[in-house]
Amino acid sequence: MAAVLACGPGALLSHRSAARIWSILRISPYLTDVTTFRPRVGHDGVALHRSRRIHAEDRSVKDGIPVTSIARTLLDLAEVVPKRVLARAVEEAERLELFDRRAIDRLIARSRGRRGLRALTAVLREYRPPPFTRSQVERRFIELCAQAGLPRPAANLWIGEHEVDMSWPDSRLVVELDAHRTHGTRAAFERDRRRDAALQLAGYRVLRVTDRRLHEEPDEVMRTVGALLG
Repeated sequence: MAAVLACGPGALLSHRSAARIWSILRISPYLTDVTTFRPRVGHDGVALHRSRRIHAEDRSVKDGIPVTSIARTLLDLAEVVPKRVLARAVEEAERLELFDRRAIDRLIARSRGRRGLRALTAVLREYRPPPFTRSQVERRFIELCAQAGLPRPAANLWIGEHEVDMSWPDSRLVVELDAHRTHGTRAAFERDRRRDAALQLAGYRVLRVTDRRLHEEPDEVMRTVGALLG
């Protein structure tokens, strides 16, 4: 905050420092990166970056500190870090559910001439979100399967007209991961039962596991899954 205030009204924490405060980059930069549209004025301990224009969408606040948005932070990073570090930052942003491809696309469209565009677009072309990570619950379930030595499930697979959370098609087993916030309504309750009946008619066994049980009783859940897999 001291570095941002020292650079005058409208200044933003940016580049590596912004990535650090967003928790998408773990290194702590030696200097504090600050972006401003004002003339350059040197300050000890501050790496000053001048921008002719800072779009309103590029501004955010984290922990009370004015900071560049995630999209702008990634573009800024593309100019000062190696490609592999940028790729890790993009992946970490996705893991933390901060990654917004539409916001990045809008930023790219209004940022012609930026040096980091080529590196960022290259990473985005190669980048694929980690497989089977639609939610933290799904990621946790797959991690637990690996720890328990169980076969890796197929995730978000379509069986007939229904997309199921986790499945082992060869064993005809489906695991549905239920979070109260998405399955707690009456409509969801009825829809889930219709889905279960359709899957059973198709020859699949269906096990429903709540996010709370996965958190509090992971070993028991894995023992049940292992027994059903035989």
